[in-house]
Amino acid sequence: MKKIVLAAAFGAALPTMAFAQEDCGEVSITEMNWASSAIVTHVSKFLMEQGYGCEVTTVPSATVTSLASVSETGEPDIVTEMWINGTPAYQELSEAGTIVTLGDVLSDGGIEGWWVPTYLVEEHPELATLEGVLANAELLGGRFHQCPDGWGCKNTNASLADAVDLEGAGYEIFQHGSGETMATSIAAAFENEEPWLGYYWAPTSVLGKYEMTSVDLGEYDEETHLCNANPECEETGLSAYPIGPVKTVVTTTFQEEFPEVAELMANVSFTNAQMGEVLAWQEEENASAEEAAVYFLTNYSDTWTNWVNDAARENLAALIQQ
Repeated sequence: MKKIVLAAAFGAALPTMAFAQEDCGEVSITEMNWASSAIVTHVSKFLMEQGYGCEVTTVPSATVTSLASVSETGEPDIVTEMWINGTPAYQELSEAGTIVTLGDVLSDGGIEGWWVPTYLVEEHPELATLEGVLANAELLGGRFHQCPDGWGCKNTNASLADAVDLEGAGYEIFQHGSGETMATSIAAAFENEEPWLGYYWAPTSVLGKYEMTSVDLGEYDEETHLCNANPECEETGLSAYPIGPVKTVVTTTFQEEFPEVAELMANVSFTNAQMGEVLAWQEEENASAEEAAVYFLTNYSDTWTNWVNDAARENLAALIQQ
């Protein structure tokens, strides 16, 4: 019953609800083009609309384009699941006072890197090292799977590939058009136990479902990593990916005008285990982001009810009853 009520609430604004606090007005929030971020967005959208009386617009976006839009237009109000390590514009906008970082939307941080299937590493242990990768292009199919346009990791991977002369080692840099095709390429490789080398990250249903080994890229160097992420920086080089802070960011204007909603978004935080479980369910059920959000709201009420304030909790009480 709870799931049915929550699902119905996604499809209706419930205009007859009497909110126990002043309606917050119009809010815009990113819906990034990968699964975990879309779930964060739709959970947040539901809580803002049904708990705080907001009129929420989701803005399809990606890391680079979302911050470019904030810089140029001051919108969207909320940028969530911002992987800041590979995003120089984040630092620039923060230092300029344009944006405010509210908190860690992934409390454990994000994991990024180059990955190969573990079944290949078990047969060829050297493939877990960068040296082994460079010396054995034929074992890995001679292809590196690169991020789509608009993802911050695209610039970082391109710099790393240049630093180690990946193409000279016999690899084609294959740029995917979307996160979906990247995931599909991994699934296809595992189905046939074929080679695969490329970038991926966690938490994702993919790394939860398929056993992959992270390639040892050596030590992490902050200055080099930041340069690698910046297409205008010339001092690129070899650096491993760090465990990345993954943040929720809002415009400074939004925090000043809507402090209660900003406080909510500061509290919205998922562990990697929680997000991985929801993503696995979504994939198994072939569910939409909205359906995955309903699944989270239904099964993790002990978590999200601590995110909202008392007035919002009162507004949401009817929707969370069994």
